[in-house]
Amino acid sequence: MEQKSFFDDNINQPLASRLRPQNLEEYAGQRHLLGEGKILRKLIENDNISSMIFWGPPGVGKTTLARIIANKTNSSFIDFSAVTSGIKEIKAVMAEAEENRKLGEKTIVFVDEIHRFNKAQQDAFLPFVEKGSIVLIGATTENPSFEVNSALLSRCKVFVLQPLKSEELVSLLKRAVIDEKGFGTNNIEINDEIFNIIAEFANGDARTALSTLEMTILNGEVDKNGKITVTKEILEQCISKKSLIYDKNGEEHYNIISALHKSMRNSDPDAAVYWLSRMLEAGEDPLYIARRITRFASEDVGLADPHALEQAVAVYQACHFIGMPECNVHLTQAVIYMSLAPKSNSMETAYLYARQDALNHLSEPVPLQIRNAPTKLMKELNYGKDYMYAHDYEDKLTTLQCLPDSLIDREYYKPSNQGLEVKCKARLEQIKNWKKQHKQLKEGE
Repeated sequence: MEQKSFFDDNINQPLASRLRPQNLEEYAGQRHLLGEGKILRKLIENDNISSMIFWGPPGVGKTTLARIIANKTNSSFIDFSAVTSGIKEIKAVMAEAEENRKLGEKTIVFVDEIHRFNKAQQDAFLPFVEKGSIVLIGATTENPSFEVNSALLSRCKVFVLQPLKSEELVSLLKRAVIDEKGFGTNNIEINDEIFNIIAEFANGDARTALSTLEMTILNGEVDKNGKITVTKEILEQCISKKSLIYDKNGEEHYNIISALHKSMRNSDPDAAVYWLSRMLEAGEDPLYIARRITRFASEDVGLADPHALEQAVAVYQACHFIGMPECNVHLTQAVIYMSLAPKSNSMETAYLYARQDALNHLSEPVPLQIRNAPTKLMKELNYGKDYMYAHDYEDKLTTLQCLPDSLIDREYYKPSNQGLEVKCKARLEQIKNWKKQHKQLKEGE
């Protein structure tokens, strides 16, 4: 069979457009919403769509899902862009939808990038959603809790679309090579390593994955028989970066995050920044790194520097708001701060010690004196009897026993001599001495 040229028919369309799924069977990812028996799949298959918002990062299939609904529904479907439309266009569409309603026909209005609408524009939809003139489907890359009016949001079901997994992207890429709508009419040699590198580079974005694949194939080596060979070198040239050995779901992923964690623990900011850059340049999710830093802030710094946790949470928020590549400086700030901070693992050891006792004493009753007594019966059973309200005492301290009898002498928190935890240690010793003295006085009465 004669091979088609790259320039025949609709081949000039981008690969992502040519391969856009037309039904749920072709759709990649979002199994938590579209797997057999899942709620969104049922709503689409039964043509029983209500107002909803698709929230997720770019390239995960928000617009594609709306178009599948358009193909499936018996309703009138209007595709609406928040970028090019104003209140005038909204009112015109709403008037059309109202006429459809009077004729007994339902109208689904899809609004891409709904977060770009201001409050007044969003308010224009509200009365028509409320009285059922339209079913609104919005798509957004931003958190709808912040970007969509609460009145409108309360009338929509939010579905969170997740980045595609690497294996889902690899499957999509392989289909693109064999599908006639992709490169199926061409003789292409490409190995699994290339697919895997592209999938990791795309970082959950199907559009990026397909665009990268298309670029590598179009720049592949063509022999005299028309066979196209895609090499790792060509791929690296196309994505303008070295393909780092990094599998976000495999051993190297855990090796490098371990290297980052231990570099910060060992107070080595240079090594910490290096391992951070290795992860980011290989396509790691910055929020994953920010979460691990937040854990580190309490596990390895704790009360030796309480501001470490504030730094970590602030950096997580910055990464969420800004994203890559801009948030690389925020993560750098965080790992250097953690590296230079005084170290204490008192938080983790305190919990692990207490956890061991908790598991071995699951049936230990709460002491009566620290139980609430909201009813007469509970008071008659001595709930809350002899409770001592610390604020009623001059030193804000009491000799009240709060641990079960079997654990009365346990000490879980053992402060270190690092940083601000020195003050915690001094305060704890002061409290314990006060309680010991007053307990002895009480027993001597």
